Amino acid sequence: MKKKVITVSRQFGSGGRSIGKEIAKRLGYDYYDAELVEKVAKETGFDPSYIADAGEYAPGKSMLSYAFSSAAPHGAGSPMSASDYLWSTQSRIIAELAEKGNCVIVGRCADYILREREDCLNIFIHASKEYRAERIVELYGETDKATVKRLDEKDGKRRVNYKYFTGREWGSTENYHISLDSGAIGHDECVDIVCRIVEN
Repeated sequence: MKKKVITVSRQFGSGGRSIGKEIAKRLGYDYYDAELVEKVAKETGFDPSYIADAGEYAPGKSMLSYAFSSAAPHGAGSPMSASDYLWSTQSRIIAELAEKGNCVIVGRCADYILREREDCLNIFIHASKEYRAERIVELYGETDKATVKRLDEKDGKRRVNYKYFTGREWGSTENYHISLDSGAIGHDECVDIVCRIVEN
């Protein structure tokens, strides 16, 4: 069966977002990243910056961080926390976008949300810390925080978010159809590999 939906999970700094965008461009697929954030913001009323962060990252590097940050409900009289409400809405919108047509969806546990679809190809992009550290400095510049610490913090929060909502281990190979090392293989080759799989 031809793969109509491609989900891209990625380590921070690995280039997964730009790889996903290039795959979509090459295949002529719709691309959902910031566009997905805007759709969720419009429906929930949450600020896009909140969704961009809370939709992929846990409040802290521990599961307990949800107990403290999500205590407040998203609306008066609602039993659902803000993070659960965001997850529910985001999941439904991702499923609707996948149903709509050929697309590439970056992050946001899309591989898990669309796990029942046979026409979905789930990829994970990773790279060495050295490669990713160099890349994020090029992209975002230096900060007061050590580069490796920035990587660990971002990936740690993604890992907790994924575990909290899916019960699975983020980055574990059994969750994805292919796992690619963008540092070793190269950005363009990662794009070529995924496109060949879809086209063949």
